[in-house]
Amino acid sequence: MTRQAIVVGGGIGGLAAALALQRIGWQTIVLERAPQPGEIGAGMSQAPNAMRALAELGVEDQARAAGVPTYASSNLRTPDGRYLQRARPGDATPLLGFHRADLRRVLLNAVPAGCVRTNAEVTAVRQDAGSATVGFGGDKLTADLVIAADGIRSTVRRLLWPDAPPPRFLGRTAWLGIAEVPGLPGSITLGPGAFFLIHPVARGRAYWAYIIPAHHPGIRYEREKAEVFRRIGDWHDPIPALIEATPPEDVIHIDIHDLDPLPTYVRGRVALLGDAAHAMSPDRGQGAGQSIEDAVVLAAALAGEPTIEGALRRYDAERRPRTQATVRGARKDGHRTNRTSRAVYRALVTLLRMVPAPLWRKGLAADGNATWRWRPPSLPSPPDGH
Repeated sequence: MTRQAIVVGGGIGGLAAALALQRIGWQTIVLERAPQPGEIGAGMSQAPNAMRALAELGVEDQARAAGVPTYASSNLRTPDGRYLQRARPGDATPLLGFHRADLRRVLLNAVPAGCVRTNAEVTAVRQDAGSATVGFGGDKLTADLVIAADGIRSTVRRLLWPDAPPPRFLGRTAWLGIAEVPGLPGSITLGPGAFFLIHPVARGRAYWAYIIPAHHPGIRYEREKAEVFRRIGDWHDPIPALIEATPPEDVIHIDIHDLDPLPTYVRGRVALLGDAAHAMSPDRGQGAGQSIEDAVVLAAALAGEPTIEGALRRYDAERRPRTQATVRGARKDGHRTNRTSRAVYRALVTLLRMVPAPLWRKGLAADGNATWRWRPPSLPSPPDGH
């Protein structure tokens, strides 16, 4: 008998979960509350660990065609344009830069047509010994398993983990944008308590993010683009040009939160995945990548264990230590760059300049750090051979 799953959330994590379960022979329905689902955040990068997971899902080639190599991790600069570290041809591992919508489209095109239902806001989850039922928009569905991939403010987590703490504000805010500026290699510019990130993305565009400290969430400006330019319009090229080339209505302003660790990602026949389980700051570029990893590990556990309960225990045991360590590491990295003291900033810049180039390149190799070194479990071949 074919197993069935309901995936709550039609973003990158939810679609990766649907695709992973499809590959082990499960049927899935994805419930997405938005009428026309998209991806907030404009851009991102994927590291070697996520690309290996996408390969296991059978969409690596499509993802590489949708992404653009970015050397942001290897090109560190100061606001006056000087390089602290610089990528040289052939000696740095590029990440892949994406517009979030482009990677989501790769996954959407790979799942069965019609498996995503929009305008389906989940309002209830109930379970018994053999199934789980999800209520949404006056309708309901019952399946063997529910996967909650509904983001940092997950409804499913709130319903089934009522004692879990809410998202934690990390004392930082970010402006994000996409500009039609082609040919940039990617870079990170470090200022006192702030940084400016550039990733190239498809179709001759560049994604940028400017992150600074904030005393509390919710601070907004009437003209967000002008506020960014006021702050860093004198930083090195191409930063002013990127801001200027971004349409004002396309500048996104968000506050940065993460989640404190949960004691379990599993409750009965419900599993949390991605930001619903372990939302993290963007400082290690791992948010979406960890959700794709989750999807592969969950599917491998379901394929390899005789019971759903056993598979969910295995998923929880494998994913919680790694993802929660990544959350802690990203939070720590963010705290380091959030410090506005000029003395601390000068010390950081001096330290980065002193790192020997071979050591820097070694740390940015495809296997150069514990996060990137991860290998996915193998999934069975798809039932239809594709």
